[in-house]
Amino acid sequence: MLACLLSWAPVAHAQTDEIQVYDAEITAPGRINLTWHNNFTPSGRARAVIPGGVVPEHALNGVPEFAYGVTEWFEAGTYLPIYTLTRDGRLLFDGVKLRALFVSPRAHERRFFYGVNFELGYNTPHWATSRFAGEIRPIVGVHLGRVDLIANPILDTDFNGFGKLDFAPAARAAYALSERFAVALEHYADFGPLERFLPHSDRSQTLFAVLDYGESGDGIEFGVGRGLTRATDSLVVKLMLMHDF
Repeated sequence: MLACLLSWAPVAHAQTDEIQVYDAEITAPGRINLTWHNNFTPSGRARAVIPGGVVPEHALNGVPEFAYGVTEWFEAGTYLPIYTLTRDGRLLFDGVKLRALFVSPRAHERRFFYGVNFELGYNTPHWATSRFAGEIRPIVGVHLGRVDLIANPILDTDFNGFGKLDFAPAARAAYALSERFAVALEHYADFGPLERFLPHSDRSQTLFAVLDYGESGDGIEFGVGRGLTRATDSLVVKLMLMHDF
């Protein structure tokens, strides 16, 4: 499976449905989790990134993510439907994704934790240049008292060869204010294909300030992101609502 995925290459997205750093926490076996992702761009690119694509500025992207805990180390999930509310009020269907997440069991109890997530997605033409796409997302992190340091060195792909795999790393540094609240800085980037990274000014880079709340299977994550390059939207707001069933 891994060899097959590594033969794929990047897919160019106008925007993203999920702005999140994975921390190796998964849904308990036999339980279902719903995470509702929503991302709004108050100030951003005023033209579509791909022909016929969504204009990022003033667009709302989102998706309900359903996850099922299969074992204490494996979670299966789906994103359905991925949608966009455009700046002129049109509601668009963007696609659907399936995922398989494998992690070190009871990651919150470990000093060092790790995992890997695999995704396969179907895209509509206004959402991406490739009809099918995938993601390989390694997860590595450490708990240092109240501080969490996490990296997701992500590879995005669309079936075009190893060298065209797209390197889009994400990282998070979080500080627990209490058992319920945490603050964090998150960095999201897209360096382009492995065979030849993009020039620095053409790379996507966004820094988010994030506030997290979680209690008894429910959670909220709110963040405000600032684009650091000309290839990135200037201001993005994200909101995630989580509930276990």
